[in-house]
Amino acid sequence: MSQLALFLELATIAIIFAGLPLAYLWTRPGYRFFTKLNWILVFMTFDLIVFGAFTRLTDSGLGCPDWPGCYGTSNPWHAIGDIQMAQSTLPDGPVTVMKAWIEMIHRYLAMTVGALILVQLGLALSKMNSLGKKPLLGSLALLVLVCIQGAFGAWTVTMKLQPIIVTIHLMLALVLLVSLTAYAQQNWQEKESKILELRSKPISATLLTIAFVVLTMQIFLGAWVSTNYAVLACPDFPTCLGALWPEANWQEGFTLWRELGRNAVGEYVSPASLQAIHWAHRVFAVLVLITLSFLAFNASGLATSVLPQVRKLAKLLFALLILQVLTGISNVVFQWPLLAALMHTGGSAALVFCLVRMTYWASWKSPIQMKIAKLI
Repeated sequence: MSQLALFLELATIAIIFAGLPLAYLWTRPGYRFFTKLNWILVFMTFDLIVFGAFTRLTDSGLGCPDWPGCYGTSNPWHAIGDIQMAQSTLPDGPVTVMKAWIEMIHRYLAMTVGALILVQLGLALSKMNSLGKKPLLGSLALLVLVCIQGAFGAWTVTMKLQPIIVTIHLMLALVLLVSLTAYAQQNWQEKESKILELRSKPISATLLTIAFVVLTMQIFLGAWVSTNYAVLACPDFPTCLGALWPEANWQEGFTLWRELGRNAVGEYVSPASLQAIHWAHRVFAVLVLITLSFLAFNASGLATSVLPQVRKLAKLLFALLILQVLTGISNVVFQWPLLAALMHTGGSAALVFCLVRMTYWASWKSPIQMKIAKLI
């Protein structure tokens, strides 16, 4: 199959997949179409992150060892001969029929998100007279971001799951989720109707920024654990191999540019380096728990009955933190079960979503300063 024919087939699949949520949106009353599309993009991106974790955890990242298709075709049906040949050669290898389908479904979902962003861009362009240039510029930035994300998806395959590439691929997916959520909550169409929205902003933007930084660092560490398969480097809890501070090779563990399973000079990574990776993530989790718990407590205390949304977000933040602790411990104690690992990744994305939603009620002024300003 020629490259042009392959891209046309993949584009057709993306259009079909994107047509399903678009058709659903047309049938739903309530919010305007543009607003509904923005939120469906957030939902689809969250799903994409979780399915990406499923792809990685089932070792399906190389289920189709080329890109963007599968053995030069648009779907595993057309490549069944090549897949079965690879599977018969290495029954436990990276290429099987099931893994090929998992990998291609992940790519189809990514293409669907890209196609929906193109629809969003078209709507923003058509509404530029009423909404202004900001929605259009924001949508253009989202399109650039999803293209960069696609490039890292390709490099993930062509560079054979190199840890730093896979980690950046995950981090960019979370950046896309952050950007889409921030875009969706702008209420562009309320501005179109000239409605001025006045809302209380009881959450400290400074505290929220600190929480974002800490959570981002922890997610990077978690992605580094996962992409280096270091989850079981410390198979006990709360100690690591019975020690409160295990043997750790920090330099080797955090050498970023290297092949999967190899150190900077091409030798197999040592157990001590994997223990360093695992232990860093586990210790930093304590700081994350303290910081985000304080944010949730602070937001819950400041929110009154006038702001039930903030209270709900604070409760959600507490619940997600508990979920992360339980699933993180389960990954160690129960030897990395698939469900717990998926929930751990999904919980991380949900925490990010929760913090972005909190920015809607955040201010750089303290609550006391805002009360004085209102009195004046």
